[in-house]
Amino acid sequence: MTAQLPPLDHIPADLVSAVDYQRYAARHMSANARAYVDSAAADELSHAANLAAFARRQLQTQVLADVRGGHCRSELLGLSLSHPLLLAPVAYQKLVHADGERAAAYAATAMGSSMLVSTLASTPLEEVAAAAQGPLWFQLYWQHDRAVVAELVQRAEAAAYRALVLTVDAPLAGVRNAEARAGFQLPPRVQAANLAGMAPYQPALAAGQSMVFDGLMAVAPNWADIDWLRQQTRLPLLLKGVLAPRDARRAQQQGVDGLIVSNHGGRVLDSVPASLDALPRIAEAVDGALPLLLDGGIRRGSDILKALALGASAVLIGRPYLHALATAGALGVAHLLRTLQEELEVAMALTGCRTLADISPEVLWPE
Repeated sequence: MTAQLPPLDHIPADLVSAVDYQRYAARHMSANARAYVDSAAADELSHAANLAAFARRQLQTQVLADVRGGHCRSELLGLSLSHPLLLAPVAYQKLVHADGERAAAYAATAMGSSMLVSTLASTPLEEVAAAAQGPLWFQLYWQHDRAVVAELVQRAEAAAYRALVLTVDAPLAGVRNAEARAGFQLPPRVQAANLAGMAPYQPALAAGQSMVFDGLMAVAPNWADIDWLRQQTRLPLLLKGVLAPRDARRAQQQGVDGLIVSNHGGRVLDSVPASLDALPRIAEAVDGALPLLLDGGIRRGSDILKALALGASAVLIGRPYLHALATAGALGVAHLLRTLQEELEVAMALTGCRTLADISPEVLWPE
């Protein structure tokens, strides 16, 4: 077995794409970390579908277009971004690098982007905000006690986070067979730092009751909790993990400020559709009333273009920046973001799009 290598302090000449970072990360991550980062739920069908959905769609070029002065700058819920690409919330980033979320957030800010910081971050949200030196969003996992939820929201506001993102598609963990086979466990130095000292939920079940239905789902959030959460914060509120048009319409009716179309990287319920395949139906359901972000399967700048053409305002990446973080820390994450931005600019120029406003379904080859 090859020994785990320390992070690099430079970018090798042959490291030129997100896929290259995955190849390099295999050398710089422990087997335990790879079991967590690279696996998905059950047979990993939805994870594979995310990648296949982008590969299936082709672009249509536009020749002789005048795109001088072009750019891919973006405005999103008060954020001014150099490109429509953010870092998704990923838990326990110290699994792959000692600086964890601090390094990723710093790189995002340096590259004109932003990061969604997970409730399950291995660094307290206040320390991540201090390291970033720029605007961040806070991703919230619902807790069994509303008082704990309120405390997390208050901490995020006090630390100047700019939006609140409630994950709604993971009220319980998916069936992670690959993790189980590998014997994954958090090492002693890695924990959910934002929940330190908070009592874990331990349901008291009667004979014949189900841990799923009567335990975990009994304290899962519902639509009434969305109304309550809306009253707890002045921050923009987004829901992450929406795939069904009916849920998008309900969220719109209840006054949320944006949606993240996501199947959680295929990590929760296997056999749900690819995020990209769900996106057009969500876009039709909200009819431009809400900004939509897409999460899942982005590996190229051309993938970003495809997502924007199908109705997204911006996209998130997850696994790719964990690979970059493991490979070269903040330097790797910054290099990955720059690479994806440059790829997006090339794809825009060759499809005749001078700015993001020019991107429409016409850049896609008819299916």
